[in-house]
Amino acid sequence: MQRPGKGKTPRRHGPKKASNTEKDPVGVYCRIRPLGGEDEECCVEMISSSTIQLHAPDGLKANRNGEYKETQYSFKKVFGINTTQMELFEDVARPLVEDLIHCKNGLLFTYGVTGSGKTFTMTGSPGEGGLLPRSLDMLFNSIGPFQAKRFVFKPDDKNGMEIQGQVDALLERQKRDSQPLVPKTPSSRQKTDPEFADMISSEEACKSDSVDEDCCYSVFVSYIEVYNNYIYDLLEDAPFDPIRPKPPQSKILREDQNHNMYVAGCTEVEVKSTEEAFEVFWKGQKKRRIANTQLNRESSRSHSVFTVKLAQAPLDADGDHILQDKNQVNVSQLCLVDLAGSERTSRTRAEGSRLREAGNINQSLMTLRTCMEVLRENQMCGTNRMVPYRDSKVTHLFKNYFDGEGKVRMIVCVNPKADDYDETMLVMRFAEMTQEVEVARPVDRPICGLAAGRRHRNQAFKDELSRRLEDRGGPSNAVDDPALLNMIIESLPAVPPCELVDPADDQTLQRLIEVLERRHRMRQMMTEQVNKTANTLSSKLQQLDGQLNAKETILHEQRSKMGEKEKVITNQRTEIERLEKKSKTLEYKIDILQKTTEMYEQDKRSLQQELETREQRLHRELSEKRRMEQRMQGMVTDTKHKWEKECERRVNAKQLEMQNKLWVKDEKLKQLKAIVTESSSSSCPTEHSDKPDRPSRERDRILAQKRSASPSPLPTAPPVHPRHRRSQSAGGEKWVDHKPTSNLDLDTVMQPIIPNAIKVSAPNEKALSKCHKYVLRHQELASDGEIETKLIKGNVFKTRGGGQAVQFTDIETLKQQCPSALSRKRRSGSGEGPAQIEDIENRAPVSSTPGYQKRRKP
Repeated sequence: MQRPGKGKTPRRHGPKKASNTEKDPVGVYCRIRPLGGEDEECCVEMISSSTIQLHAPDGLKANRNGEYKETQYSFKKVFGINTTQMELFEDVARPLVEDLIHCKNGLLFTYGVTGSGKTFTMTGSPGEGGLLPRSLDMLFNSIGPFQAKRFVFKPDDKNGMEIQGQVDALLERQKRDSQPLVPKTPSSRQKTDPEFADMISSEEACKSDSVDEDCCYSVFVSYIEVYNNYIYDLLEDAPFDPIRPKPPQSKILREDQNHNMYVAGCTEVEVKSTEEAFEVFWKGQKKRRIANTQLNRESSRSHSVFTVKLAQAPLDADGDHILQDKNQVNVSQLCLVDLAGSERTSRTRAEGSRLREAGNINQSLMTLRTCMEVLRENQMCGTNRMVPYRDSKVTHLFKNYFDGEGKVRMIVCVNPKADDYDETMLVMRFAEMTQEVEVARPVDRPICGLAAGRRHRNQAFKDELSRRLEDRGGPSNAVDDPALLNMIIESLPAVPPCELVDPADDQTLQRLIEVLERRHRMRQMMTEQVNKTANTLSSKLQQLDGQLNAKETILHEQRSKMGEKEKVITNQRTEIERLEKKSKTLEYKIDILQKTTEMYEQDKRSLQQELETREQRLHRELSEKRRMEQRMQGMVTDTKHKWEKECERRVNAKQLEMQNKLWVKDEKLKQLKAIVTESSSSSCPTEHSDKPDRPSRERDRILAQKRSASPSPLPTAPPVHPRHRRSQSAGGEKWVDHKPTSNLDLDTVMQPIIPNAIKVSAPNEKALSKCHKYVLRHQELASDGEIETKLIKGNVFKTRGGGQAVQFTDIETLKQQCPSALSRKRRSGSGEGPAQIEDIENRAPVSSTPGYQKRRKP
């Protein structure tokens, strides 16, 4: 048995490409999604088939001048809101499928903000198939008659292909069929999936006309996703453990012998029809991670990569079997990538795992932009900067395409609503930059040296051989068959030599006559036997003919019954297909409802957790509030007790002061009475003057000492604020001296002088932040018409909001009086002039400083 050959992935052949290799720019297309509602504002306008224009929405000024700025962007082609999926496929994806059949690689990915229609463009919906199902349909329509049997091509788990012989492939198929527990590849003979049948109509089916008929083909598909910068295989059949479910294992990227990147251990499924391939895709699609966000009900939370790998090998010289030469095996692949949409967390209001997913999505897309910028800079400026492919799994996986291993095309999906204007602007800038990146044009594969048309000649030979075998199986004529005639002639007696030498020779003629008679008898016997056999055969044929007629009659009856049964079966099949289609639709709806239910349950759990967190926070705040209330009640109680004591002390002091004043007045009245009595009893004839002499202070002091029965008047302290100290005005603390401009300058001897003071005419926060004390000079007219100056003092402190506030503590009063007014006031007294003068001179000075008067900041 010949050893199976191993094929290489079609990458670079030979040394590094020269610098003069032809290059093509990255093909960037734009597709505009229709608006969700008629009342929504549109910010994108399609100007031509290759240009769009962005308008700034109402309420958003695009520049400093307050004018609306309009920007235009050009693409290879722009598809409007009325573009069908078929038109998009013909312009974008069909050339890539043609290249795939011709052993060239291709990369097609969709890019845009979340909710712009990327998944719809790639996958589609029932009745409107996307680029992926249409590419599969075109591929199988083109290579359908030329596909190899299963397991003839086999992946080697190293990004290559092995060719197995017919016997080994047959053993693989029998082994697969004998293991029912192992998941099998869906059979191509099964009925068409109703859902997929509705996705692409028969009128839209297309095929390639340039397929090499002298090759055998096999298609392998794989489906992966890049989630949080980890690669997961969506087709991997992991054992399910209901007790301890295990999370899916991530895959790693490796480099093959041709320095091409591939996903190690990724499942590759061989498919033989479009329905099988789409069924495999749908199996992986159910495992893909999607979630509900504020901007999209089914938002993709990962980048998905669906790879179609086509293995092909030429037929041998006879056109019957695959050529067992590993150097003649070519493997090409088409990667269809659905990138997750970029989003702003301020709009999606993502939290927890959704916030982490959005961060990883934006980071990978940012890495893609960075790689494009570095590639453009290297090509335009001639630099050789390292492209950071390894910063993201997406760029690292597809770095070979940007190095010249296939065509690269990008579809920019745009949502024209005004809410996405800022994100759309960033997408347009990235698309405009990507068009300037050039990718080396892939080279053609070497052509096999065998003659063309081998399959056709082999098929023609087989058809001719079958026809001749059918002809050999029919009735044949013995006369026309020379072999049969020769055999019959050889079975007859041999004719003796019949040469006559002597006319009297009778023996020769006699022998000849005897031989001819024997031959004649044998011929008659053979003729009789043939006739007898023919008669027997004829009778048997007649008998068989009668039986055949009877059988045909029975068969006709059975066929009529079978026709009725087939009608019933047809009706039942139609009903079954209808029910299967309905079942598929219901399963699809059930899957959507299950995903929606899971999303709602997850949202419910997150909301419950947030509610519990807020309840705990509320309990903490309530307990803190209770503690604060208790603390404030204690402070209020303490302050109340303090002020009650202070008020009681002040009342007592005031009462004592009043008692002392009354006692002093009583003493003065007694003294006045004694003086009057002494003057009346005096023998001096001279009359006293109208105004009695002022008694000396020394006598009053002696009289006060003699009155030991009554207590001496105690000096009363002025009712000032306990914290007020006169020395603070001249201390080291800084003051804000607020003197309004309306105040008058008084030419008095005593002026309030405050050192280290900042003099202002109006208070401001800057001055208050630099000082600790505040004083306001307030002037007003007193009751006697003189100007009275009040120094209102207070402390400066910071507020919780970061500002400054003043708490007033006390007031000092400076009063100026005219002597003439004082004499008039003295003369206005009714017989108590001396007593009043003495009272004014002897009483203690009392300040008019009230305590703790609070006033708002002026």
